[in-house]
Amino acid sequence: MVNDDNNSTDNNNVDKSENGDSSDKSNEDEYEKICYVCRRPESKAGTMIDMPGGICVCADCLQKSFNSFQNFGMNMSISKDELEELLNTPGIHMMTTDDFRREIPKKQKLKKKKSSEKKEAPVLDINKIPAPHVIKGKLDDYVIGQDYAKKVMSVAVYNHYKRVATNTMDEIEIEKSNMLMIGPTGSGKTYLVKTLAKLLDVPLAITDATSLTEAGYIGDDIESVVSKLLAAADNDVERAETGIIFIDEIDKIAKKQNTSSRDVSGESVQQGMLKLLEGSEVEVPVGATSKNAMVPLATVNTKNILFICGGAFPDLEDIIKERLNKQAAIGFQSELTDKYDNDPNIMKKVTSEDLRKFGMIPEFLGRLPIVFTLDGLTEDMLVKILTDPKNAIIKQYQKLLELDEVKLEFTEGALRTIAKKAIEKKTGARALRAIIEKFMLDIMYEIPKDDNIGTVKITEEYINGTGGPVIGMRGQDLIEG
Repeated sequence: MVNDDNNSTDNNNVDKSENGDSSDKSNEDEYEKICYVCRRPESKAGTMIDMPGGICVCADCLQKSFNSFQNFGMNMSISKDELEELLNTPGIHMMTTDDFRREIPKKQKLKKKKSSEKKEAPVLDINKIPAPHVIKGKLDDYVIGQDYAKKVMSVAVYNHYKRVATNTMDEIEIEKSNMLMIGPTGSGKTYLVKTLAKLLDVPLAITDATSLTEAGYIGDDIESVVSKLLAAADNDVERAETGIIFIDEIDKIAKKQNTSSRDVSGESVQQGMLKLLEGSEVEVPVGATSKNAMVPLATVNTKNILFICGGAFPDLEDIIKERLNKQAAIGFQSELTDKYDNDPNIMKKVTSEDLRKFGMIPEFLGRLPIVFTLDGLTEDMLVKILTDPKNAIIKQYQKLLELDEVKLEFTEGALRTIAKKAIEKKTGARALRAIIEKFMLDIMYEIPKDDNIGTVKITEEYINGTGGPVIGMRGQDLIEG
């Protein structure tokens, strides 16, 4: 009986080990083999030849190696004694396949494309794409104000993914709805895109245009924006080809004015991005930001990738005012030159002519057909940002103190004062967190010392520095209740 039990346990162990091996093997089967020499995947280079030491080489590279050895042997003759003497020289050893062995990290492996024979479910179902009003309703839960921007984005995204899901409609090809959003810092450009990608459950890559340079110069290549999207899609090319790329600080690649040197991080980058925005097949490095001999390359088609560009475009208001004031002249129909100086909606009057004067080339603007602006944040909007969104800053601090069984309250006057201080900083909603952190520091430090504290009320006097917060003890709360 004992022997039987041992045998059964051994069999179970064997089964487990076999299952483990099979699962590892199935995971490996999902990825393509990559040639050690030219770094091309199996789908491009053809069937790989397995070499000792876990190395794979494509037929082309192997043939080239044979040819080079043959030429080497014809051009060089060496005797047996001379060869032995050379090998016995200190510091020289015979190379083996172990010297070439290099484990390719998983982030640089490419997933195999699914065979076209099997009919897979579509990546996006036309019936499951949220309608524009649903998309805007979800954005309203997180982003305060910016109704026009949210409406434009909702319609553009809805039309884009209908285009992706249907490919063509009655043989009428629908063009891409790439967007350019213009708005002051802290107005919610990046936050809108992040919320949108979360809602649609598609891969999102957020990149910065300031690091991009023309190919061949130090910095990120233009294709690196697509390689970041590929990484966000877990190196799944098919999923990455329906994602969203948000390029922030797009105004930083504007054409430099009056420059005599080569503009490698300005106009050259705009020209390099033209085909990328329009839709083309690009070779992108897998698991890296620049191409080199040791990194495998993947081919990604950008035809169905939605590009959203955003920037603050500082001093664009002056260009708009200059254009609008051209009509000012002597006569009955003349206008005052300071008519638009205090216009809060001056950015809404932007045209492609103004953007060209700023430094964006016409070809680049032509591939961003949807241009819209975000409003600067007012005092009322900042107060709502503090309290209304699902993850509002005030709610975060209330939750933190709730874990210490303390109730946190803010008076209306305190919220207004915080909003006024944020406007003075001129950094948009980002200023709110910095201001609240400053005033909450002492409270978060002192409250855990005393278990009797039940409530904390932040007043306008405390924010202005003329008083302190109102502290309520738990016993007093019970008596008052």
